[in-house]
Amino acid sequence: MANRTDPTARSVHGTNPQNLVEKILRSKIYQNTFWKEQCFGLTAETLVDKAMELDHFGGTFGGNRKATPFMCLILKMLQIQPEKEIVVEFIKNEDYKYVRILGAFYLRLVGKPTDVYHYLEPLYNDYRKIRRKNADGGYSLDHVDAFIDELLTKDYSCDIALPRVPKRWTLENTGALEPRRSALEDDFEEEEEEKEEEEPAPTGMEQAEYEKERRRSRSPMKEREREKDRDRDRYRDYRDRDRDRDRDRDRDRDRDRDRDRDRDYYRERERERDKERDLYRERDREKERDYYRRDRDRDRDRDRDRYRERDRRRISRSRSRSRERRDRDRDHRSLSPVDRRRRHRSPSPAPARRRRAEDDGPLEEGEHRVAKVEEEKKKKKDKKDRDKPEKNGHVSADGTDHPDPEIAEANRLRAALGLKPLRV
Repeated sequence: MANRTDPTARSVHGTNPQNLVEKILRSKIYQNTFWKEQCFGLTAETLVDKAMELDHFGGTFGGNRKATPFMCLILKMLQIQPEKEIVVEFIKNEDYKYVRILGAFYLRLVGKPTDVYHYLEPLYNDYRKIRRKNADGGYSLDHVDAFIDELLTKDYSCDIALPRVPKRWTLENTGALEPRRSALEDDFEEEEEEKEEEEPAPTGMEQAEYEKERRRSRSPMKEREREKDRDRDRYRDYRDRDRDRDRDRDRDRDRDRDRDRDRDYYRERERERDKERDLYRERDREKERDYYRRDRDRDRDRDRDRYRERDRRRISRSRSRSRERRDRDRDHRSLSPVDRRRRHRSPSPAPARRRRAEDDGPLEEGEHRVAKVEEEKKKKKDKKDRDKPEKNGHVSADGTDHPDPEIAEANRLRAALGLKPLRV
């Protein structure tokens, strides 16, 4: 497969070389169009042509964190693992600055600590400008020496965690690395020699003393002591700078930790307040529901009792009426026809009817006792009118109170049918 490491490649830091790049960034590179089109089938010789075409460097950029061509070539170098001589030639190339930083970055990932300091420290003298692609997709100005210092002093660069290398003074103390010699020391020695040449030559004893002091100052022992003092001062400067950097990093880490702790504390307190507020709201809501439920149940019970009482009175009243009707029918059947007519014409209402009117109790909704009273008054008046002919000795106009029972019965039937009474 195109994304597989070369079978002849050696493991780096005890793992597959491609694993030096994080899995997320590696998958981003595999999905990049530059990787699929330009990096397919590259070898150590043809990779130089692609490196010469670079015009910027960086890690990932944009909203979907797209990988730069610089990172694609770094992963390709980890995949094919070129020889050390080729990487050194990349670093020593002075014509193409991006080829130089490409080799320096690769050597920082896979190289030994001594090789990293030996080949990268001379690049401190390269002050050329380079373009860095930021995470937002824009560009920023940088320099080669600043990028080399970032590789040697920091643990993270171009979205890749760099392998840890010991401090330089540690390697110097163990003898694995020679003390660093600045490029300006040669200029300082040349200036000292020029000053010595410009001074007038002394005579006699002064010449002897001058030569003696000059030999002592230029003796190997004196030069070695001066070099040791210089290394000691340089080591002290490195140690102080590392200590200050570690102190600043610890201070920033503690500040971030305190800020996160305070944010978590306030967030948790707000969450507790919201829970208490929701609990109180739920309690109030439950109280209101219980209150409305009790009122509804109370009204329902009251209505149910009222309906039951009304139904009970209606049933009692209907039973009383049925009983009175049966009694009245039984009494009516037991009377003779004459007594029936006489009782039918009686002006006074039956005692049972009066008693029923008195026992009806309180009126229900929709009942009107006035209509009953008026009906009873009308019946009494009709009975009085029927009884008047018997007392006064003449017949009424409709002939219903004729002395002859058959004629009176016939007139009543005719009156019910709306016909004129029989003439008497």
